[in-house]
Amino acid sequence: MEFNEGKAIYLQIVETICDKIVKKEWGEEERIPSVRELASSFEVNPNTVMRTYNHLQQMEIIYNKRGIGYFLSQEAYNKTIEWKKDEFIQTELPLFIQKMDALGYTITDLKELLKEVKNENKQ
Repeated sequence: MEFNEGKAIYLQIVETICDKIVKKEWGEEERIPSVRELASSFEVNPNTVMRTYNHLQQMEIIYNKRGIGYFLSQEAYNKTIEWKKDEFIQTELPLFIQKMDALGYTITDLKELLKEVKNENKQ
């Protein structure tokens, strides 16, 4: 994985894990890779993965079964969707609105563009 220098590595790994959850590649109550396994696959220090897992535990997306490993919580999917929506609204949407304004797009223009894109994706 290539990391973006503008964002902490552990947060980029959080995003990658959350993408797997949203795509349902990892299911709720499923065991996830150990700290060492994930560190090896991302070629990062195990401490970085530990920080990732601590963050995901605080978000209530994963939990630790002592001596067994880490598992996705029953609410992992819903919590992840909720987090991704908040992240979108706080970071991506303001930038998108700035670009729209700078290019002179109106809300009406945006609605038409969205309809066109949706129709293209259906075909």
